[in-house]
Amino acid sequence: MRLITARGLTVQAGGETILDHVDFQIDAGEIVTIVGPNGSGKSTLLGALMGLRTASGDLVRKEGLRVGYVPQKLVIESSMPMPVLDFLNLPRRHPRTEIAQVLAQVGMQGAERRQISTLSGGQLQRVLLARALLNHPQLLVLDEPTQGLDQPGEAAFYRLIEAVRHATGAAVLMVSHDLHVVMSASDRVICLNRHVCCEGQPQVVRDAPEYRALFGHGTQGALALYQHVHDHNHGDCDTDCGHDHQHAHDKDPSDHA
Repeated sequence: MRLITARGLTVQAGGETILDHVDFQIDAGEIVTIVGPNGSGKSTLLGALMGLRTASGDLVRKEGLRVGYVPQKLVIESSMPMPVLDFLNLPRRHPRTEIAQVLAQVGMQGAERRQISTLSGGQLQRVLLARALLNHPQLLVLDEPTQGLDQPGEAAFYRLIEAVRHATGAAVLMVSHDLHVVMSASDRVICLNRHVCCEGQPQVVRDAPEYRALFGHGTQGALALYQHVHDHNHGDCDTDCGHDHQHAHDKDPSDHA
């Protein structure tokens, strides 16, 4: 079942073209990752697909599509008391049993009374994922959800995402500014630099000259952290990428999931 289809999606702001005729689609149960350098339009594309950014082109979403969203980061004043339970009950209350179930699903069982401000980066991302799952989404949207985590933490989080996909059947749309383990956790990868540079299975995109021009050759070690098994085809890279060249940089190790 097709959840979202976009054709020729274009976003302009201040006389600048942020997205240039982007085609996109995602089906039920699929994990799709958008990669690209800073300023490539990744978050703008998410906003346009969710109807939060004005865009030209054709956009069709499944009627009644339920979306769960995990942001890049959440800043909560450390002096403000906010237990996990209260946070998960915003903006509406949920049964305690349901909250306990989603916390267990993301590996945070028994965390209801913990203060949000005391959680590590990986723990907070799991709580944000639990909050998204409370909406029983058909599509999970994650905007650079592993910022601040080291590679083992990233790998653990993406294994969790795939487990959630398997358990719920939700499609997953993720955004990242670099490669790391995210590609090997995906069914399909889209390399974006204001337009679609290339698209396909992770192995296809990794080896594409358009991708190499943006990210260089230094990511194979990260790919080995977690290898997703692919047994189906998603197309080939066939679009030229002529924007500025930029190499991916590893994040500083700071946290484990």
